[in-house]
Order: sequence, then structure tokens, then C-alpha cells
Amino acid sequence: MFSVTVREHLMIAHSFQGEVFGPAQRLHGATYLVDASFRRTELDADNLVIDIGLATAELGGVVAEFNYRNLDELPEFAGTNTSTEYLAKVIADRLADRVHAGALGEGARGLSGVSVTLHESHIAWASYERDL
Repeated sequence: MFSVTVREHLMIAHSFQGEVFGPAQRLHGATYLVDASFRRTELDADNLVIDIGLATAELGGVVAEFNYRNLDELPEFAGTNTSTEYLAKVIADRLADRVHAGALGEGARGLSGVSVTLHESHIAWASYERDL
């Protein structure tokens, strides 16, 4: 299996509902490193997994939708605990939508999967992986 990973960063504000979250129930900020890995079993005709420039641009576009935003104020997240795990899935699903729409080029149609890892710090991160 081949893979290529591109990186971005994301700064958000949010709060959580539920006693399990303790003080994080109050509004707080989070800064993430965002890694998106694209995988395929065979390289394309140009011996690529994906065009790194397109992958970087599309990840940047997805992240820009949330960067410097209070997620609690976005209707799409109303009543949702926007945990690191949940946000990794949202980003992966949006990247998958962009692959299917052709935004990452025709060569990306041969991808078999994408995974997104959000690094909360140097000691904690969460990932979501999905097939394409």
C-alpha cells in the first residue's frame, strides 16, 4: 500500500456537553496539526499516489471552513460534541467528497482510502480512516 500525507493546521473554539468533559464544558480553544493521508494499492500512470499540490490545496480548503471559528456557532454542529475524533471524521468525509467530485484530479479516482489525524499536542492525537 502506498500513501502520501499532507499537513495543515487548524485553530478553533468550542465547548462540550456532558460531565465527562469536566472544565472543557466551558468555551475553550484548540489548535491542531492536521495530517491527511491518501492511500492506494498501485501507483497511477505517473507513479504517483496523488498530486501533492492538489491534496494540499484541498485540505487547506476544508480546514479553512473551520479555522478561527467557534464551532458552537455553526448550525451544522448544533448539539454536537466536536471532539477531536469527530472532527477528524468530518474532515476525512469532506476530503472524500472532494475526491469523488474530481477536485483532486482524475488520478485521485484510483485512491482506495483517506485518513485524517488531528494532533492536539505532542502527546495526544486522534484519527479517522475511511475507504473511498
